[in-house]
Amino acid sequence: MQVGDQVELDVGPVAHGGHCVARLDGRVVFVRHALPGERVLAMITEGGPDARFLRADAVEVLAPSPDRIAPPCPFAGPGRCGGCDWQHATVDAQRGLKAAVIMEQLRRLAGIERDVVVQPLPGDDDGLGWRTRLQLAVGPDSRAGLRRHRSHEVIPIDRCLIAHPAVEETGVLHRRWRGRESIEVIIGSEGPPLVLADAQTESGRTGRRAAVTEVAVGRRWRVSGSGFWQVHPAAADVLAGAVLRLLDPQPGEHAVDLYSGVGLFSAALALELGDSGSVVAVEAGIDAVGDARRNLHDLPTVRLVQAQVEDWLRRPGLPRADVVVLDPPRSGARRPVVTRLAAMRPRAIAYVACDPAALARDLAYFRDEGYELAELEAYDLFPMTHHVECVALLVGQSS
Repeated sequence: MQVGDQVELDVGPVAHGGHCVARLDGRVVFVRHALPGERVLAMITEGGPDARFLRADAVEVLAPSPDRIAPPCPFAGPGRCGGCDWQHATVDAQRGLKAAVIMEQLRRLAGIERDVVVQPLPGDDDGLGWRTRLQLAVGPDSRAGLRRHRSHEVIPIDRCLIAHPAVEETGVLHRRWRGRESIEVIIGSEGPPLVLADAQTESGRTGRRAAVTEVAVGRRWRVSGSGFWQVHPAAADVLAGAVLRLLDPQPGEHAVDLYSGVGLFSAALALELGDSGSVVAVEAGIDAVGDARRNLHDLPTVRLVQAQVEDWLRRPGLPRADVVVLDPPRSGARRPVVTRLAAMRPRAIAYVACDPAALARDLAYFRDEGYELAELEAYDLFPMTHHVECVALLVGQSS
């Protein structure tokens, strides 16, 4: 088979990454825009006679799944915008697919058999209108758009259905951005939207000097420019609630918050631990630490440390840690961090993960260090995409 060739395929199970698995002459084919159990006419998009596997798009559905629907967005589909993966499935089916991926990754990478249910967030009936941070590329025609899947080609769009309605109100998709390469729209909980063109506001301020205000756990948060904050409006409260519920922090205990960002989990923990407890928050990003200083100034039991997490864990005389929360980047914590964190012997660890493969790999590392998975909650923070968020509770095997 060559790129551009078409072939009929029987589609098998879902795989991590927003596609399903089929087989052609003994080779794996990763098929987008299909659903398990379907028969499709697929066009090869990557690979050749000597490739270990092929990639393909389902361009015609010959035998549809009962979970299939017409994508609500006209820009979703083969050869179009690559921002969404599952618009052709019901939202319930999407959550089932994500649960299947989590269970497969746990089984394959960590040897863990566990049933998983992916929970919707409050108000997410149709999976649309949630994305409060939208990164756009500018095409040759100076229009903003999103890239084609696995391509640098920009697909101009006049509306993004998963974007928060306030994104449309900024008008960024109806302007010409001559001389610009990227546009970012950030919708805070309060105040006007922030629009950055090549990381600058239109008045010339850099993104790090501009900020939005978010509201979560009953507090207001400053988040500078492109600084990290969950993109779903309900996500911060849902994740903070999950962390507290799983860790069950007690007054007077001592906590460590790794990859602490602007301080969300640190504040939630500090309020539970009280004046006799403490939180050490470790974050590498200087802008995030600066925001955290403002956000947590009224919580004297929180100590901020600006450092790479792995470097900080190498330091002598680490503080006592009864409970730990870590929210690493998509690549996960990795073995050195897991090993050094486990050596602190906290009674409980809450691991917030946006990639099920990295989570499963790290759970295997934790098991080697004497920690086992006690509970796992999964949330559909990113409807219509293949992304999913998990919060895992780890406890010592003797606990």
